[in-house]
Amino acid sequence: MSNVVLQKEFEYFINNLPELVKKYKGKYLVIKNEQILNSYDSIDMAIIETKKTEALGTFLVQKCDDNEESYTRRYCSRVSFT
Repeated sequence: MSNVVLQKEFEYFINNLPELVKKYKGKYLVIKNEQILNSYDSIDMAIIETKKTEALGTFLVQKCDDNEESYTRRYCSRVSFT
């Protein structure tokens, strides 16, 4: 499964963020095929329940919040690649 599939799901989330926050703020959304499959109170439940019907790697679980830090991760490394 290509990351391009999940990139489309993330772009769907970002492009629809204002409407999604109004409806699902604080919930964990399961997104597949650019639509919301369900929402959950925890990331664990979102994964556990969704993997019953969907293959892992084919859906995105994203916390629904308008705070950019809830959907942006930055990683730092002291290793240099040349």
